[in-house]
Amino acid sequence: MNSDQVKGNWKQVKGEAQKRWGKLTDDDLDVVDGEYERLVGVLQERHGMAREEAKKEVDDFYGTL
Repeated sequence: MNSDQVKGNWKQVKGEAQKRWGKLTDDDLDVVDGEYERLVGVLQERHGMAREEAKKEVDDFYGTL
């Protein structure tokens, strides 16, 4: 799925995101609302990832959907 498709289907996809990154709260995922850059930022904050690592994680996640 590309980022536009993820954003359009975020309510269905956010459960998968929470399974993958357990530290993300419902509030985090509501703020992200399918936005690529927001998800990268939240992963950096909650999981202590470097920006490039977070971007790779999100790219991998979007690729599995």
